[in-house]
Amino acid sequence: MGIFEASVMMALGLLAQGTGKRLGIDEGEKGGFGIVSTGKYWEEVLREGVGNFLGVKKGENCDRFKGVETTGLTAGELHSVDPETVRTKMKEAVKRLVGRRDCSVVCLGCAGMAGMDDMVREALIEELGLEEAKKVYIVDGVKSGVYKASKYLHNSTPSVRLLITIRIVHP
Repeated sequence: MGIFEASVMMALGLLAQGTGKRLGIDEGEKGGFGIVSTGKYWEEVLREGVGNFLGVKKGENCDRFKGVETTGLTAGELHSVDPETVRTKMKEAVKRLVGRRDCSVVCLGCAGMAGMDDMVREALIEELGLEEAKKVYIVDGVKSGVYKASKYLHNSTPSVRLLITIRIVHP
């Protein structure tokens, strides 16, 4: 399992905790999750990846997945371009994602976006207002991956833990 799978599982778990929180969804209906990532290439790759992971047949829609929006930057540019440009592009992508969709969870779809939660929160507040923004979860894929790995290790037998540790330390 990688950070992609871990973040999708985390998003689905957060959605399962309550009814749709945004845009006046009827009781019993659930909101959805979306992904913010880097370049245009990732839009289709992540869309297909979510479909495959959730078992959605090609050409069918999943009402829980609200799509992918991208910054137009590469993973490297997230840390080499002027920070204000990165902030602007991140916020624009988040606003596109939540602005016209019932998106109750925003997943950061690139390891290079780890720790950029504040930019996402700013965009949510600007787009939705403070009260609605509070109803949207932000899922950092790297943190989700570490969390899932720690749970897996905690629940594993000692021999499995040793094998995993060896693989992590000596790939």
